[in-house]
Amino acid sequence: MNRRIGRALAVLTLLAPALASAQARVLQFRSVEDPSPPDPAICDVAPFKANVRIRGTLFTYQTREGSGEVEKDEGRAIGKATACAQITSLLFPEGLAQKFFLLLTLRDGIYRAVGTCTIISNNVPESGLVLAGCNLKIDSATAPAGVIGGAVTSVTTFNPFKLAGFATGSYWTAQIYDVSHGRSSHEDSDHAMEWIDGGDHDPGK
Repeated sequence: MNRRIGRALAVLTLLAPALASAQARVLQFRSVEDPSPPDPAICDVAPFKANVRIRGTLFTYQTREGSGEVEKDEGRAIGKATACAQITSLLFPEGLAQKFFLLLTLRDGIYRAVGTCTIISNNVPESGLVLAGCNLKIDSATAPAGVIGGAVTSVTTFNPFKLAGFATGSYWTAQIYDVSHGRSSHEDSDHAMEWIDGGDHDPGK
């Protein structure tokens, strides 16, 4: 292990006691576009100028035993979402990262998350349908009591050109760190994240 990695681990070790009592709880749900118009005031609090607003309903979902394939039913509604995006190119080129703000209204409170959605493809299964992956950081300052942060990620389908047979929606995973959840008994093995030579931090380069 090189000295740069060693110093980074030392810093993280100093931070660990403050975070040790907060354990993640994970939520998985899907969002379906809601026909009612989104509240413009929500996007006014985004840290950027949004030019697209999306309102959605959040649903649980079930998977088939043995394959993990998602069933077609929408499941049970668990909340609402409003998304605000800053789209800079209507070509939606692969690899383009776009600013994204998400407000989730769930049973335990309201969450705000900010980050980017990166375009994965713009022609699968048809030209004009956009697949993207969103990576958002939960704002701990406005989160429900006890939440110190976390992340929200997605596999998202955007249908900006209203192609027939497709709809805007996402499958989301939220990993929320909450001080009310005790420390997990599960820990990594010695080989869970194994450093190797090479990369930007290789002292031999």
